[in-house]
Amino acid sequence: MNDPLDQEGKTMWRRRRSRGEGGVRPDGVQAASTLALYLQSGGELAPVQVADLHLTEGEIAFADVMCSAARFYGTEVVYPYPRSTGYVEDHPSFGQRWVPNRRLNARRHREAEAAAEPRWRDHTPARLMLTSAGIRLRPPGSPTWLPFDHSLLSGVTLGRSEVVLSYTVCAPLLLTGPAAPWLGVAIEHLRRTTL
Repeated sequence: MNDPLDQEGKTMWRRRRSRGEGGVRPDGVQAASTLALYLQSGGELAPVQVADLHLTEGEIAFADVMCSAARFYGTEVVYPYPRSTGYVEDHPSFGQRWVPNRRLNARRHREAEAAAEPRWRDHTPARLMLTSAGIRLRPPGSPTWLPFDHSLLSGVTLGRSEVVLSYTVCAPLLLTGPAAPWLGVAIEHLRRTTL
């Protein structure tokens, strides 16, 4: 059966290897819509071959793409050194004394506190494998795959060119790039059908 949705939905992410990162379909929103229609009409995600990721028994790979990844978290406030700024004043009656610069100190403390607030951090390009068990993410230069299992997902938020994955045990994960909308649809489908 030559269903056009079948062709688009099943083979779209296998082209990456032959055309590089740019081979991931530039019209990610259209690809996501096509996949959603295909899955709603009873279609299934097609497995892809993966040579360099060890899959557990029964685990199936569905996508091998490049995307940008970031985590959402806050950090401890690190106040600038020295903790107090100011200058040494030669006073005629009291001699030399330290005069603090309260305005500069206050500004530096506000900046340090703002830098520590929760936000998207650690933006990095990464190779991503979507499997039946979860997402496997490998940043450049990393010898290991970071696992993000579907069973720990608490929410999937789809955006136009991004997807935010919330987990019960770790900081949310932001995926952006041409493949992100397609991944969001595929992850939501796996979450509904396997959990």
